[in-house]
Amino acid sequence: MMVTARTRVLTLLGDPIAHSASPEIQNAAFAEAGVDGVYVAVRCAAEDLSGFMHGLARAGGGGNITLPHKEKAAAVVDVPSDAVRRTGACNTFWGVDGRVHGDNTDVDGFRRAVRIFLDGPITGIRVLVLGAGGAARAALLGLLDEGAGEVLIYNRTAERARAVARRIGGERARVVPVISGLDGEGFDLVVNTTRLGLEPGDPPAIDLARLSRAGAAMDLVYGREKTPFVLGAERLGIRSTDGMEMLVQQAASSFERWWNRPAPIDTMRAAVRGPLGR
Repeated sequence: MMVTARTRVLTLLGDPIAHSASPEIQNAAFAEAGVDGVYVAVRCAAEDLSGFMHGLARAGGGGNITLPHKEKAAAVVDVPSDAVRRTGACNTFWGVDGRVHGDNTDVDGFRRAVRIFLDGPITGIRVLVLGAGGAARAALLGLLDEGAGEVLIYNRTAERARAVARRIGGERARVVPVISGLDGEGFDLVVNTTRLGLEPGDPPAIDLARLSRAGAAMDLVYGREKTPFVLGAERLGIRSTDGMEMLVQQAASSFERWWNRPAPIDTMRAAVRGPLGR
C-alpha cells in the first residue's frame, strides 16, 4: 500500500515500545482489509501523552496506549467507553468530530484470550492476579464479567491493589497484603499482569512453588523468548501461556473500533508469529 497525504495515521504510544509487535500486527491487518492506514510506534513521555492523543485524534487518526500510560490516558479522553470508566484505564483512542474517544480493548482481549486458553467455563473459578496497574484492571473486570468466583490480588504496594479491588471487584475480589499470605493457597488460574519479563534478567513475578496448587498460569507479557513466569510454570508442570493471544485479541478489538468492520484475525495471528519467531 502506498502512503499518501490521505492515509490515516494510527500510533502506539508508550515507554518502552521497542519490544512491541503491534505495528506488524496492525499493518498486516490494514493491508489484508484494504484500509488506507499506517500504524507506527512512538516512544512517548507522560507529559507528552495528552498532546499526542489530541493531535492525532483531531487529525482523524488514533492509536493505542501501552505501559505506563494507560491510566493517564483515561483522564485524557473526552468520550470514555464503559470499560474505560469502570477500569480507569484506556488503551485505544480515535477521533470523532474533534473529540477524543477512548476504549479499553484489553478487557475484550483478555476475555477472549482466557476463554481460548482455558477451553472451558470461567464461572466459579478461583484466580490470583499479580499486579495492580492498567492490565490488572482489565483482567479483573474481564474475569468478574465472565463469572469468576473469587479473585485475589497481590501487588508489592498493597494500597494500589486495594484501590483496584474497591473500584472493580466488589465482594468477589480481595487483596493479599503480603506475599507470605499466598503460601499454601490454591488457584485454578494465576495471571501475571506486571511488567516483569519485559526486560532481560527480570525475575518471575512470583515463585509458583509457594502455592499449594496452580491449575494454569497466564502471563500478559510476551516476547521472542518464553517469559520467566511461563518458564517457572513449565518447570512445575503447570499449563501456561504468554500474552500473545491477548495481544492479538485486543488488537482485533482496536481495529474494529477504528475501522468499524471485523478484524482479519488470522492475518493478525500470522503477523505475531513472524516478528516473534513463533
